[in-house]
Amino acid sequence: MKKCNIINNILNAINPYHWVTWARNRAFDHGILKSSSFEIPTICIGNITIGGTGKTPHTEYLINLLNNEYSVAVLSRGYGRKSKGFIKADEHATMQQIGDEPFQIKSKYPDIIVAVDEKRVHGIEQLLKGSPKPEVILLDDAYQHRYAKAGIYILLIDFNRPIWNDRVLPFGRLRESMAGKERADIIIITKCSTEMTAQQQEYCRRAVRNKKGAPVFFSTMKYGQPYPLFSTQQGKAPSLDGCSVLLLTGIAAPQPLKNELERQGAKVRLMQYADHHNFSVQELQNVAHEFEKEKTNNKIIITTEKDAARLTAQTELPSVIKENIYALPIEVDFLNEEKNIFNQTISDYVRKN
Repeated sequence: MKKCNIINNILNAINPYHWVTWARNRAFDHGILKSSSFEIPTICIGNITIGGTGKTPHTEYLINLLNNEYSVAVLSRGYGRKSKGFIKADEHATMQQIGDEPFQIKSKYPDIIVAVDEKRVHGIEQLLKGSPKPEVILLDDAYQHRYAKAGIYILLIDFNRPIWNDRVLPFGRLRESMAGKERADIIIITKCSTEMTAQQQEYCRRAVRNKKGAPVFFSTMKYGQPYPLFSTQQGKAPSLDGCSVLLLTGIAAPQPLKNELERQGAKVRLMQYADHHNFSVQELQNVAHEFEKEKTNNKIIITTEKDAARLTAQTELPSVIKENIYALPIEVDFLNEEKNIFNQTISDYVRKN
């Protein structure tokens, strides 16, 4: 790790992007740039890495934890949407209006408040003026958006792409240097194996330790039963054991999902697109063609719930896809039986505030 730190320090010294983000953070730290606080519990779920660390599943975990007791709102930037400004989602909201991840959340949790605004301070102000008024706000992917000051910052770090082995853009995938971990009140190492050893966990704790003494949790992804994406499909998905699966993804890191399907006995062929990818008609026709090439009747298409939000919005989805595609739900679980400790930490913060 020392050698890696030396290399990172050298690269940071010649990296303009590092100095821009460093100067911006110092300006917020010293009050030159102002952060706005709000008299309502606000929880930021984010990362300092480009790409998937599991923000949406962890946001959904917090929704499930809090929704029975409080009026919950999720505020997102709405990445990839074709709109601007503040939009509060209703039952008629489309993926194009609010983005794929907010659309997924609103579809799964229609009773909660979901809104998008590229300016988080303005978004929070609009939520507090609205009705019903939220009792807790989850700020999705707002770790670098420091104009709005959250009450708790949850930093997610993908175990498979640790920040201590990474570098600031453009030399690596970090949005800011590792010093960003100092703002975290809770750190979660995500996408861990259930076989993770105590030695591996201790190594991670040492690598991400910050001056706040933020507790470090370890989470893993639990995969549910694939379910049909369209009402025209009949019954549940067949057993994955021996099944030929065309895995269609537009997410940052599909390999763990592919590994899980193979672990369940599926023969997986991956068609991978960029994160938040909007599938064109030609691309969907290619998917249909690749699926039809499989010379077996024991075959299905599987996609993620995030991709499902974009696929269901397609008006020209080939019938062979609609008849054979299933979405695979993902849930978060915690290692070391520390789920109750994490839950209590969040619940205590919301209750006291």
